[in-house]
Amino acid sequence: MSNLLQVTDTSFESDLENAQGTFVLDCWAPWCGPCRAMEPVLEQIDAELSDVTIGKLNVDENPQIAMRYEVLSIPTFLIFKNGNMVKRLTGAMPKAAFIDEINNA
Repeated sequence: MSNLLQVTDTSFESDLENAQGTFVLDCWAPWCGPCRAMEPVLEQIDAELSDVTIGKLNVDENPQIAMRYEVLSIPTFLIFKNGNMVKRLTGAMPKAAFIDEINNA
């Protein structure tokens, strides 16, 4: 089981509000190979970047937030700053590229 913040349709608003700094929402599903491949990368980033909160939203179990943000393929990563979505990324990527995307959001 992941140490990352487990986000649900009902917890999303408070999770976003309580996040310090940048909030990255990983929209994923257990059957998605690229989603599973990104999990260790996300855990490393979460441990290394103290100003970033990473949450995981299982889109199969929590469709409301996925529909609100028009998540059509997974993994999709939604990057929020000050409660506003500033960037959307789709697909698996190397750790360094992902960190660059977060820092440049």
